[in-house]
Amino acid sequence: MRSLDDLALLVGRLCIAALFLPAGIGKLGNLAGFAGSLAAKGVPAPMVFGGLAAATEVIGGLLLIAGLWPRFTAIWLAGFTVVATLLSHLFWTFPEAAQAGQQIHFFKNVAIIGGFLFYFAAGPGAFSLGRKKAL
Repeated sequence: MRSLDDLALLVGRLCIAALFLPAGIGKLGNLAGFAGSLAAKGVPAPMVFGGLAAATEVIGGLLLIAGLWPRFTAIWLAGFTVVATLLSHLFWTFPEAAQAGQQIHFFKNVAIIGGFLFYFAAGPGAFSLGRKKAL
């Protein structure tokens, strides 16, 4: 039964990484455009924070895939997701026509944060570079 748990942890990590890694690569590919959207939201130093956001998504996605530093990764990416949600997906602040779509993004991010809390508690599982080895 433990091998099924480990497989579930691997698949769960890969599913979340499938969101973060391509998003970060996309931001790096159009950093000026992403920085422009941050500037429009009033974020200071948008190129700096845009680069940090893209790097967070790429590095965090790779750490999820590898299963390295799971507690650090879980807290780091959960915090990043909280900030991204508060910055971009407060659905009740959008025009009525856009609220339904933004509400989906808001609660998707809440679910992702919950996934990171599970990852923090459960760890990466046996199929990871960060697994705990028996003494």
